[in-house]
Amino acid sequence: MLLDAKIPGGPLTGKWDRHRFEMKLVNPANKKKFDIIVVGTGLAGASASASLAELGYNVKTFCIQDSPRRAHSIAAQGGINAAKNYTNEGDSIWRLFYDTIKGGDFRAREANVYRLAQVSNNIIDQCVAQGVPFARDYGGLLANRSFGGAQVSRTFYARSQTGQQLLLGAYGALMRQVAAGNVKMFPRREMLDLVLVNDQARGIVVRHSVTGELEYHAGHAVVLATGGYGNLFFLSTNAMASNVTSIFNAFKKGAFFANPCFTQIHPTCIPVHGTYQSKLTLMSESLRNDGRVWIPKTPGDKRPPRQIPESERNYYLENKYPSFGNLVPRDVASRSTKEQCDRGRGVGETGLAVYLDFTDAINREGEAAIKKKYGNLFQMYAKITAENPYETPMMIFPAIHYTMGGLWVDYNLMSTIDGLFVLGEGNFSDHGANRLGASALMQGLADGYFTIPYTIGGYLAGTLLKEVTTSHPAFKEAIQTVTGRLDTLLSIKGKRTADDFHRSLGLIMWDYCGMARNDTGMKKAMTLIQDLRSEFWENVVIPGTTKEFNQSLERAGRVADFLEFGELMIRDALARRESCGCHFNEAFQTADNEPKRNDANFCHVAAWEYAGDNKEPIFHKEPLVFENVELTQRSYK
Repeated sequence: MLLDAKIPGGPLTGKWDRHRFEMKLVNPANKKKFDIIVVGTGLAGASASASLAELGYNVKTFCIQDSPRRAHSIAAQGGINAAKNYTNEGDSIWRLFYDTIKGGDFRAREANVYRLAQVSNNIIDQCVAQGVPFARDYGGLLANRSFGGAQVSRTFYARSQTGQQLLLGAYGALMRQVAAGNVKMFPRREMLDLVLVNDQARGIVVRHSVTGELEYHAGHAVVLATGGYGNLFFLSTNAMASNVTSIFNAFKKGAFFANPCFTQIHPTCIPVHGTYQSKLTLMSESLRNDGRVWIPKTPGDKRPPRQIPESERNYYLENKYPSFGNLVPRDVASRSTKEQCDRGRGVGETGLAVYLDFTDAINREGEAAIKKKYGNLFQMYAKITAENPYETPMMIFPAIHYTMGGLWVDYNLMSTIDGLFVLGEGNFSDHGANRLGASALMQGLADGYFTIPYTIGGYLAGTLLKEVTTSHPAFKEAIQTVTGRLDTLLSIKGKRTADDFHRSLGLIMWDYCGMARNDTGMKKAMTLIQDLRSEFWENVVIPGTTKEFNQSLERAGRVADFLEFGELMIRDALARRESCGCHFNEAFQTADNEPKRNDANFCHVAAWEYAGDNKEPIFHKEPLVFENVELTQRSYK
């Protein structure tokens, strides 16, 4: 089955404008007749909820934390991309579009990516109007800088707390609508099932994490904005509550899952420093603007970095990629670091780290200037490692960060289930096989502020939707399903914690389906995961009951989903007989050890349909057609 992405015809530059015009509209007076459920309050969810409520829809918004401002988006540090071209470097909407397509190794839709680039400038204006304190230059213009995969300065930032400031802007807009009565806010709820009526998404089942009570809610459409699945790995840079449960439940209800094997490795993370860690600390990619990455030329050189002279240092990114240097895309930088460490050239006690050195930048600009740019990041690094990065180079190592896979959506951001829309990192995204830094925040806000308000209106205006209440049998059935699963988990009474199972699963995924993969390792991982899953359902221990605050139960449910999802990811990776972006199969590489694509056979989106418990999912594909961009071997040299 070939999937229909519903991409409008006509020239690329006019597709979105034409599509917006041709969609049916909901009369302003009729918008109050529609109830929309939004799950998630990160940048995508908060902006969508605020925008839809401002239009007049009745919005119910759900967040897993105690406050919508605690969504994981708030942890983003580096910046957000837009093609404003304040610096007159030659940036443009078209260049942002091209860099994004190329950065994703030509595995994304042209139409979606161009729309993203097209609305990017509107995002900056929207956020400035909300009071987001972007850095400014001496003339008062917004300041920006370059990020990996681009040779222009298009990344807008708020001094290493961009995600926080952007989310506070969206949060403010959201809470204004809560105060006005247009949004009903439901914190401390975790979505555990999607409710379908007549094959349309009409509601959800959630668990109140404090009381343990199961609740159901009905609406005319459901919007999932629940983030990615990076926490499948152990460890990742994601917050502890980040999980796959909501989108995986939707997958089991008929939403296709696309490109699950596309997982991004972030190159600038603080290396693992103990088995007690629950997550890895991300360091903003902005550090690569001024920091130089290097390793000793001699393997096993244990001298302090300041004692290693310039002639004995290998600036491996600058040497291999002279045009981009330290600013190669994340997948390229991460694999290059792994390569060097595999050769025994890594630094630190474990040998799994490289230096990020600011000596040249400090000598050139002065310590005060560097402190102004990165002071809070340097402070964070010093507190965690007890080393002063102004005097001693940072040590960094790649880690799992962002996921480009997710629920398949069409141009309208609707999944294969009618009425189920998926935004931000929850969908298979506009990034392809790799995401350029600072483009996640761009996509989340583009989806929420500037896409879903149009497309969900087109759906509601053009679809026959009968009145459905929570008294419908489908809601009772969903509650029974969720209750049965929770009771089963609690009844096992084993000896091994869910966290322990998660640690084992995450290490399997990292070892065999991480930065570099091969068929032998992935097949082994499949067997290991199946064995681990069997043990989980026989030996997990969960104290307490369902009718109370029970984090052990919450984690066990998420780990159970991760155990199933891990198989899906590996199946997808095995099926893609090429290397592209973050999916690096060692059997498919160029003479320079770069990913080698197979455009003749794999220029498509891989979408998987759930076929039932313990059954192989059904494969579907959406061909990717490139009419405006030539498919070439990526080069950053």
